[in-house]
Amino acid sequence: MRTEVVFDIGDVLVRWSPRRLYDRLIADAEARDRFLAEICPPEWNARFDAGEPMPEGVEAHAARHPAHADLIRAWWSRWPEMLGPAIETSHACLNALKAKGARVHGLSNFAAETFEIARRMYPILDRFDVLVVSAHVKTIKPDPAIYEILERRTGAAPEALYFIDDRPENVAAARARGWRAHLFRGEAGLTQAMVEDGLLEPHELPLGTGDEA
Repeated sequence: MRTEVVFDIGDVLVRWSPRRLYDRLIADAEARDRFLAEICPPEWNARFDAGEPMPEGVEAHAARHPAHADLIRAWWSRWPEMLGPAIETSHACLNALKAKGARVHGLSNFAAETFEIARRMYPILDRFDVLVVSAHVKTIKPDPAIYEILERRTGAAPEALYFIDDRPENVAAARARGWRAHLFRGEAGLTQAMVEDGLLEPHELPLGTGDEA
């Protein structure tokens, strides 16, 4: 039974953080932290990952918080500025897996509109054999339902799947279904896991691995 590898996208293949944008828009660190914790917290963004249209959702949120309306609107209008550099070692591992004939899939919490933006910016996102984006299926990790969707679409048995994600709760949910999984904490750890878990041989690893921010 050949292993099929499943990559998360955000902070596994591509760095993403609202702070990349709001560090420029809100100079005061305390005010910035408060805005990202109380006005635009992760729970609010998760609504878009679950399928709520982002442009309309952002505009409605701006109307509810007029004092912060311009900053809220930037969440959509300047969303690409939240993206950081590609995580090159992860890209290289994905390409190495594809080169040796492995099936490689994507499983990501992502808004529909912003995924299309990211897809245009990072061609690696078109290399998946099967891709499940949370907004497209109206279900987000770590809900077991989204893992079941990927199993069904790939036709792979749970024990044939190997998942790479940066969130402990998402990794735990995959393991609960019988998948093998690696908690991504950096590029060096990924290459070590690729070898130790039998996915790539040492000579197949990308050169110059590291953990640049």
